[in-house]
Amino acid sequence: MKFLINRLFFSLLVFYFSTSAQAALTDISRIFRQTPSLNQFEVCQGGGCAQSNQLSISESEWNSVVQIFKIKANNASEERQQISKAIGVLEQIVGAKNGTSADLAGTFGNGDIPGQLDCNDEAINTTTYMRLLKSNGFMQFHEIEDMRTRNFFFTGWPHTTAVMHDIKTGDKYAVDSWFYDNGAPAVIVPFSLWKSGYKPADSPIGKPRTLKVSNPQN
Repeated sequence: MKFLINRLFFSLLVFYFSTSAQAALTDISRIFRQTPSLNQFEVCQGGGCAQSNQLSISESEWNSVVQIFKIKANNASEERQQISKAIGVLEQIVGAKNGTSADLAGTFGNGDIPGQLDCNDEAINTTTYMRLLKSNGFMQFHEIEDMRTRNFFFTGWPHTTAVMHDIKTGDKYAVDSWFYDNGAPAVIVPFSLWKSGYKPADSPIGKPRTLKVSNPQN
């Protein structure tokens, strides 16, 4: 436990020095350590959890998550696929409530678009979503771990992810929703692969893209 707390504290220090907009470290820790329920949970946005929102999920909204797990997973691999899809659906539900539905993959170059999340926001929120799944009985083969950060400036720009491990094998997996736009299934890959600098080949991060900006006067 002390190791996990120390790692979280170090991750929070990375948050503090790597983000232009920052919530108080006490707020970040509180949100990350929350025990979420469908009636009340808190999510981050704005980079380094500069903004937060208290939200709830209705029974009908939650049913769209339940449907993903309607056919029970037979093993950890199948469950990871379900978790990936469920996190995407939860992002869609939350995005419609707090204005983050337009969140784009990555961090840089998105600052002038409202409702953006950096990897710190994503890691905290994804951990919260997994806790909702766990508390509602949808994670039988995995346990949730503390967040992890790669690089720490010395070997590249820091990047943070949520993490879980396979209960049977102990193998760790990064659960990263930062590589794609809001609502896409989360990327779940072996943590060692993620740690090495992994990015999906089809991720839009770093690639030219045409953004459609709505005009409220039209």
